[in-house]
Amino acid sequence: MPITTGDAWKPYERGYHVVYREHEINHCPGCGRTHWIIGRISAECAFCATALPLAEASMRSHNGPVTIQHKNGESHAWAA
Repeated sequence: MPITTGDAWKPYERGYHVVYREHEINHCPGCGRTHWIIGRISAECAFCATALPLAEASMRSHNGPVTIQHKNGESHAWAA
């Protein structure tokens, strides 16, 4: 059932939405194991290759451009 602008937001109508949560024990919905390969936007079970989106990746804002900041950006590193 799609949510229209007049309806109140009802998360229980969306159904089961499993995500990988950082700093928690995440059991794979496919095999039940807890060993994961973590990427930038998803995590993959190391045993059965079930992929889950990262909960933190879905909370990030994608409005602005990506800016890469280097950790030694203030110092002047000169090549020898």
